[in-house]
Amino acid sequence: MIFIINLKDKEMMTAFEKSCVIAKAADDKKAARILTMDMRELTTSTDYFIICNGRSNIQAKAIADNIEEQLGLSGEHLLHREGYKSGEWILLDYGDCVAHIFTEESREFYGLESLWGDAGIKEYEE
Repeated sequence: MIFIINLKDKEMMTAFEKSCVIAKAADDKKAARILTMDMRELTTSTDYFIICNGRSNIQAKAIADNIEEQLGLSGEHLLHREGYKSGEWILLDYGDCVAHIFTEESREFYGLESLWGDAGIKEYEE
């Protein structure tokens, strides 16, 4: 499924809109435990973390690919990507939103939800 936000005159999406596209793109590839963390009160480096996991590194890569594709269709550009080769923890940096795609084991090991426990957390609902 393709999810595109229609933008007038190539306006950029807000951070919140971008976080919604990321969560939906992850859900389209059957990501598990999709969370959006509001980081605005905790750091100046980004507004939102979107965290999810795949059941394997292959699924994690498919989730990352779909996020990049969907944001690209909306005119958003990826600033930085890390971890794609191994697929254990893929980070996609869009500036005001950072997507973290894990395998199940890596998500439990790194525990970003606990590390940033003061952030407002919202579970994804379709």
